[in-house]
Amino acid sequence: MPGLGRYRGRKVGVLGLARSGLAAARALAAAGAVVLAYDDDGAKLEASGLTGGRPDDVAELALLVPSPGVPLTHPAPHPVIAAAQAAGVPVVGDVQLFVDGLGPANRLIGVTGTNGKSTTSALIHHLLQHAGVRAVLGGNIGRAVFDLGVLPHETALVLELSSYQLDLCQDLRPDVAVWLNMAPDHLDRHGDMDGYLRAKRRLFDQQRPEGIAVVGTDDPLSRAVHAGLVAAGRDARAVAVTHPVEKGAFVRDGVLHEAAAGEAVPVLDLRPLPTLRGAHNHQNAAAAYAALRALGLKGESIVRGFATFPGLPHRMEEVARIGGVRLVNDSKATNPDAAMRSLGAFENVFWIAGGRAKPGGFCDLRPHLGAVRRAFLIGEAAPLIARDLGGLVPCVAAGTLEAALDAALDAASGLGEVTVLLAPACASFDQFRSFEHRGDAFRALARAAAGRAQGA
Repeated sequence: MPGLGRYRGRKVGVLGLARSGLAAARALAAAGAVVLAYDDDGAKLEASGLTGGRPDDVAELALLVPSPGVPLTHPAPHPVIAAAQAAGVPVVGDVQLFVDGLGPANRLIGVTGTNGKSTTSALIHHLLQHAGVRAVLGGNIGRAVFDLGVLPHETALVLELSSYQLDLCQDLRPDVAVWLNMAPDHLDRHGDMDGYLRAKRRLFDQQRPEGIAVVGTDDPLSRAVHAGLVAAGRDARAVAVTHPVEKGAFVRDGVLHEAAAGEAVPVLDLRPLPTLRGAHNHQNAAAAYAALRALGLKGESIVRGFATFPGLPHRMEEVARIGGVRLVNDSKATNPDAAMRSLGAFENVFWIAGGRAKPGGFCDLRPHLGAVRRAFLIGEAAPLIARDLGGLVPCVAAGTLEAALDAALDAASGLGEVTVLLAPACASFDQFRSFEHRGDAFRALARAAAGRAQGA
């Protein structure tokens, strides 16, 4: 793998043996590095077949590669990271190592933000391929970067980048850096909102002067980031769905516009596209368009690909219909900001929410409940959500996802065109392994209910 040869014969530690850690360990070993593996789960270490590292080995490492999920700073560094920092051992993430091996003809597009990263990254990748540009997709979506292999000449790399991954990067140098939005999330990892914001800003801080920034400007924090980049003389292009912009892309009345020199030109009506429903997906679409224009693609070659974008599982995914009832899986709405975006995309909503609460509460959801007929609450956060909604909508304490879906379908029966929406506003870990596990369960339950209704 390009860039890893300098570690041949040298000791390199890999901390955390989940997907990205194992891929990095394999790549380093193939390059001739002496890989020492660390994981708090002894069974994972044994199953990996890698040589386990000892605490005394850390000072001898040429490099430590932690998995993104391993605590770097807050509430305290993992002991292996702390030992490496004390010994002056570089602590670098797998994304940075992979990017170090890119060739001069490889273009890098990095995508971050609190919500919409996966959809926007996948959409950029899809539009590039549809326009005839070779591209691969990785990072916080799909495959670990070291499972992507060696990138061919003139291949674009689209990376979804979480705050955890950005914390472990020092010199990414993206040609185009996309920032979608900013809302409280992962505060248990970053300590506070300032820490979270600093981690995200690293995407812009590590650009070369000629790099182009694409910044969503629909929330106050992101507007401030965009203004700061402009004030610093950077090429920063704005994206919005709540107001026009002078340079970049915006959506007005469902129509995507390109803006340059204060003039706006309509380029695509987004309203007929089922996989890009709602204002939040319109923001994603505008960001993808602006990013590819920044990369030098012509507008007409970009817009042709939108109609064939298949969307992503667990993001506004219509999984079944029962008469006039649409059942939608938005399990990826793991925080209130994501849930309010989902709620704004439908009318007559029977809403399933709950799980494990993140810091910050649910009061911010109150202005976004106009379409909600009733809420069906599950998991640990159910009483907190009911309290914070303040009686604005009727709430049913359903307990489990299955009970919530049954109750929602009963309530929605015979009311015409309505939507039963799973948009939890919470993490999944009280009842499920992941948001994917939760979404898969909802999909299976919804399709089983549709099958029963069809056979009745």
